[in-house]
Amino acid sequence: MNTDIEENTELSLDFAKLSAAAGCVPVAVQNADTGEVILVAYTNEAAMQEAFKTRKLVLWSTSRLEMWEKGATSGHRFELVEAFVNCEQNSLLYKVRPIPSPDGRVNGICHTSNEKGDARNCFYRRINMDSMELVNVDP
Repeated sequence: MNTDIEENTELSLDFAKLSAAAGCVPVAVQNADTGEVILVAYTNEAAMQEAFKTRKLVLWSTSRLEMWEKGATSGHRFELVEAFVNCEQNSLLYKVRPIPSPDGRVNGICHTSNEKGDARNCFYRRINMDSMELVNVDP
């Protein structure tokens, strides 16, 4: 985890990310119950087929170059409820539902946590469009 990028207030976008995503398409991940967009990730054909087969949120990690089921290590798992393709067939939308942990807790999708230790969704910083500073809305 790179906390310099994940917790600071400086905007530092990875415009080279797509070069690591060859053979992949972006996936917008939306909470099926709230409609909130909670993650943008990537999938390749194998990961997509595994997601459809298992009905779990399975993606392709462009940083680790491997297939991964979201929550396999953290326990923050998600059921794949529906999948949609855009008009140009170059991106997907997955509607997912959090699977409660054994203690009944429903977690967020992000690998980061807020100050209370609760997992959160990946879009936890708002960009101040005047100063370009990031403002944490779920500290």
